[in-house]
Amino acid sequence: MNVADQRRSKRFELRLPFELVREGARSTQGSGETMNLSSVGVLFTSPMELEVGSPIEYYITLQPRSEEKDPVRLHCVGKIVRRHEEAFQENSSDVINMAATLERYEFVRQ
Repeated sequence: MNVADQRRSKRFELRLPFELVREGARSTQGSGETMNLSSVGVLFTSPMELEVGSPIEYYITLQPRSEEKDPVRLHCVGKIVRRHEEAFQENSSDVINMAATLERYEFVRQ
């Protein structure tokens, strides 16, 4: 059985803006994009390497429909579960691919 068969929930290939705001007790700033997303986790690009096991707080921005002016953001809390070594995008030398859980979230309008 391969890893995809073992997953608890379906992953969706979504490229959405990702903003890291906290790692552990430390405020931080970093932006990237999601690579895929499920109901329990997210794979994202990060300009910095985060420690596996550390709790994080982050935002994922959902793209508005054409008639909506303001984007909807998901304010999420989770923890880093692994670093992906494989290159998922061209010119990925300046970003790191990380996976995190999605333990809690709330929708936020700007």
